[in-house]
Amino acid sequence: MSAFFVALGLVFVIEGLLFAAFPGPARRAALALLETPEHTLRIVGVVSATLGVALIWVIRLLS
Repeated sequence: MSAFFVALGLVFVIEGLLFAAFPGPARRAALALLETPEHTLRIVGVVSATLGVALIWVIRLLS
């Protein structure tokens, strides 16, 4: 369970650094996200989650 919280913290760190380093592009990306159709967001979400699980599976398999 601690690995989950470490991973969640890492997500916050990466997102925070992106917003701190590039506030303008981050704002434009958020605005573009609002204009993206829900169907497209669902597809991107499912593909992203699938790639994440596959990456974790491969890393665990190799270690």
